[in-house]
Amino acid sequence: MKTTLYGIPNCDTVKKARVWLAAHGHDVAFHDFKKQGLERATVAAWLDQLDWEVLVNRKGTTWRKLTDEQRAAVVDKASALELMLEAPSVIKRPVLAGAGAGIPSVGFSDAIYSQRFDSPASR
Repeated sequence: MKTTLYGIPNCDTVKKARVWLAAHGHDVAFHDFKKQGLERATVAAWLDQLDWEVLVNRKGTTWRKLTDEQRAAVVDKASALELMLEAPSVIKRPVLAGAGAGIPSVGFSDAIYSQRFDSPASR
């Protein structure tokens, strides 16, 4: 399984991650989950390794547009999974997952990506 960067192309944080990966010569597939959707198994695998509260972006526009009832219904891994499949834009971006990536990472920072890709242990 190849390492994949999940997100949407117009997200500034996703853009930063993609620029960093290209500048450092890392061939990582990009999955636009707004256009390509997400499989239940993919999101479930993320949730097996990460807390649902890490993946659900409660600061973003998509979250704020949910009704009070929809927001209140997201209380655990199962309810978060359903929301992320229904509205993928609620996922904090980008998510870097796949072979050699270890536990999926959420968001972008130069330091974390350097550690993941450029440290001797990652080779």
